[in-house]
Amino acid sequence: MVQKTMDSSKTEMNKDPLYQLADSLAHAYIITDGHVDLPYRLKVINFRFTKEYIGIPVESDKGDFDYVRAKKGGLDAPFMSIYIPASHQTEGGAKELADSLILMVKGIANAYPTKFAIAVSPDQVRQQFKHGLISLPMGMENGAPIVDDLKNVRYFREKGISYITLTHSKDNLICDSSYDTTRTWNGLSPFGREVVLEMNKVGIMVDISHVSDSTFYQVMALSKAPCIASHSSVRKFTPGFERNMNDDMIRLLGEKDGVIHINFGSTFLDGEIQKQSDILRAELGGILEAKGLSYTDSLAQPIIQEFIASHSGLYSDVKKVADHIDHVVKIAGIDHVGLGSDYDGVGDSLPTGLKDVSQYPNLIYELLKRGYSPEDIEKICSKNTFRVWSKVLEVAKNSK
Repeated sequence: MVQKTMDSSKTEMNKDPLYQLADSLAHAYIITDGHVDLPYRLKVINFRFTKEYIGIPVESDKGDFDYVRAKKGGLDAPFMSIYIPASHQTEGGAKELADSLILMVKGIANAYPTKFAIAVSPDQVRQQFKHGLISLPMGMENGAPIVDDLKNVRYFREKGISYITLTHSKDNLICDSSYDTTRTWNGLSPFGREVVLEMNKVGIMVDISHVSDSTFYQVMALSKAPCIASHSSVRKFTPGFERNMNDDMIRLLGEKDGVIHINFGSTFLDGEIQKQSDILRAELGGILEAKGLSYTDSLAQPIIQEFIASHSGLYSDVKKVADHIDHVVKIAGIDHVGLGSDYDGVGDSLPTGLKDVSQYPNLIYELLKRGYSPEDIEKICSKNTFRVWSKVLEVAKNSK
């Protein structure tokens, strides 16, 4: 009954002329997403580098991203996350992992030259869009692969990296993390200050997602180019969650001409979801345990799906993503917000209506219903990100 109701509602929405406009805008405008975790997901799958491995991004029933679904949703330039777990900061191998993930992304583009292409600038994305290609710009999530050698900043730029998230879940050699309570540097380290300025010099966007508040303010004071938050949301809706940005930070990022890209993860969108989720997950775990099953057992999957369908409190929804966009526009203006889904990076916590890359039109539809103009929507989809990206490249060109 739940599924029939959902299918009926979707059919009615698809007939709405405003939804049809939303779908047409999704395909007329370039949609860039600040953060898609496909590369690390593919690595975790642990396939060898074969045609079977390469074929996953074209069409798959696994994960949140593939070519077919991206085309359906109008996604043109997902920033491929070169994600480096914090464990590599102590165990080593961060630079080697980054190199392998970059090679993987380039391998996908080389294997499917009529579908994908690497991009290192907005102009490349625009040209490739004209030819129907999905561009694959790359952002490195965690600056750990720089290690303690400033030369590695230029090294990764030359490898195709367009932004670097300064840290991830732990303080590193560059700065403090929002998830860590150690506060090793009380913001940026002395080396981190050099890294930020070197990123300005070589044309890599500084990404302040994951950093501590003190790190953010120091970056804003130091950077000679505008910065991004590649996949963060608004702290107003998640009180006490430092990983998101508060109003003062959003305002300052806007004043510095930067962009916050809204994360779609339910726990990033609604502080109450985490509380509900913990309770419901415990309930589901008890059901599975009573049947002698684990989450990964094939026999558990129908039980899990039925539980999810009957417990809406597990997820936020597309309207809440629009609420976050509304709030950024109110605080900083329409020129300072974008999309940073964190697809393939937030597990099963994606909101209803935005479960994979085929569903961007649902968000555009919601924004149209709220009175956003097509021009506003184009800014959110890509123009704001392209402005920052172009400015970063311009600063680098003028610093030579």
